[in-house]
Amino acid sequence: MSTVNVYDAKTHFSSLLARVESGERIVIARAGRPVAVLAPLEDLSTPRPRGLGQGKVVIHPDFDDPLPEFEEDTE
Repeated sequence: MSTVNVYDAKTHFSSLLARVESGERIVIARAGRPVAVLAPLEDLSTPRPRGLGQGKVVIHPDFDDPLPEFEEDTE
């Protein structure tokens, strides 16, 4: 992934688009700080697969039971 500054991006926009069409991703920076990514449209429109965290979170049956230190408040 290459980085170009805003001025160069404006000046060479057509050639940058040609590079992006061939699959390259280009970072656009202002004063050396990245502010945007020029990427092929299919990169941005691909939905993230569902269920990435599936099986990583466990909720136990007693999840909503009162905590022992607060039981005296509920009696």
